Amino acid sequence: MKDKKFDSSYMKMALVWAENSYCVRRKVGALIVKDRMIISDGYNGTPAGFENVCEDENGETKPYVLHAEANAITKVAKSHNSSLGATLYITDSPCMECAKLIIQAGISRVVFLNKYRITDGLELLERAGIELDQLEIRN
Repeated sequence: MKDKKFDSSYMKMALVWAENSYCVRRKVGALIVKDRMIISDGYNGTPAGFENVCEDENGETKPYVLHAEANAITKVAKSHNSSLGATLYITDSPCMECAKLIIQAGISRVVFLNKYRITDGLELLERAGIELDQLEIRN
């Protein structure tokens, strides 16, 4: 049985982590939690070694900007941890590309705050049998 007691706390932490993003249009934070331990974190931004500018001169997101969940998944892949059976806390629901990474990483549950306007990522996760929970944070 999943312990949902800490969902709100982890999501609040993901919101704080999102503030590390240099992106102007949208700041997204992610945490991967397993056995009540944070095993990885991420926020949207440019790849390591690139300038910390996410938007071009027209305000459009640069095509090489990494999403928060992709950053968290690749970070855990470089560690000695496994995301198999973990929960991903993400401030905005995943896109299709990130949904594929979530499935391949063995993450079994995704908790998100804001539903993005394009929902094909959520539909793929649901098709894969991944538990989805949308939170509402109360102050």
